[in-house]
Amino acid sequence: MTVERTIWLVSCAVSVVLMYLLFQLWGVMNHFEADPTQLNDQGAVDSYLQVQDYRPEYQVRTGIFVQSLEFLGASDVRVSGYVWQHFEDGVHDAIKPGLGEAGFLLPERVDVGSGLVEQAYRHRQDGTEVIGWYFEQTLRQTFDYKDYPFDHKTVWIRLWPNGFSDDILLVPDFGAYPKTGIKDIFGIDERIVMGTWERENTYFDYKLSDLSASFGLARLPVRAGYPELHYNFVVKRKFGNAFIVHMVPLFVVATLLFGAMMTVTRHEPLADRHDFSTSSVIGTCSVLFFVVLLAHVQLREGFAGSPVIYMEYFYFLMYFLLLGVSVNTYFFASEAIPSLRIIHFRDNLIPKAAFWPVVLASMAIITAYCISLQSG
Repeated sequence: MTVERTIWLVSCAVSVVLMYLLFQLWGVMNHFEADPTQLNDQGAVDSYLQVQDYRPEYQVRTGIFVQSLEFLGASDVRVSGYVWQHFEDGVHDAIKPGLGEAGFLLPERVDVGSGLVEQAYRHRQDGTEVIGWYFEQTLRQTFDYKDYPFDHKTVWIRLWPNGFSDDILLVPDFGAYPKTGIKDIFGIDERIVMGTWERENTYFDYKLSDLSASFGLARLPVRAGYPELHYNFVVKRKFGNAFIVHMVPLFVVATLLFGAMMTVTRHEPLADRHDFSTSSVIGTCSVLFFVVLLAHVQLREGFAGSPVIYMEYFYFLMYFLLLGVSVNTYFFASEAIPSLRIIHFRDNLIPKAAFWPVVLASMAIITAYCISLQSG
């Protein structure tokens, strides 16, 4: 077996192993860990309140059902659905909302004027009045896009009681849903259209308020450290769309770059057949650079204000490859620095054979690094 054949077989074997490793790392990156703060039943709520040593004057069972969800930008999400509350006779008489009033607030809504919260129904059953409201609001939240396109988004609906002067705690209405376990999806329409997203999980939890103002009231129950009820739904980005839009063009550019590198030779018959020249390879790299740059700018515009995201590292890798191929071609064709045997050995064989192993190894290292940041 010739040296050239051996080197190419080793290159193919290493590339296959690295590709398998990369797919495994992508699987790890796309995995979602359940939030340990999930409330699955009333017992979990009681345990939480006991740990917080909090005994509210009123507890109001509150449920929610989401009918539509739409991301309007990097930090805004449009949500519509129903919220209902149970008010027991003789227990909640002092805090029961009247006609046209809502028993809850959405503190993160941004379009009070164009948004909608209206009473949908009032129904009495077994000494309890159930009041439901239809809402349609845009909520402003902070999302993390650094793992794009393997990112998961936890969209939360933060609920406050409407009575600021009363000590009211909203508790989940678990009985309104068939199942509320750790992996169960509830409170959201199964037919909801989510575009490039798919449902991953839903759950209730409490997050302690960080308010630093009294709102002008001497006694403010919704204070710093107050448990705020959150309904959370986790959505996962559909990888296929992002792969086609971003990864496929980069793979095509890398393949064209490898093809340009394979034309590098000192054998005149091959050089004439492939029309090889230093200027043609560098010219190809220049054209591909602008293709990659425009795609990178388009990606960056979609996540303005976000730190460097996972996908961007591949664009940085492509810039180094374009530069490396150009420098390698110049040194090889000009026979500069004869001591660089790694370039001049057997008609630039080692850089050619190392191209895909270097690309795949770099992608695997980038992915492992991002996973370490994700877990840290």
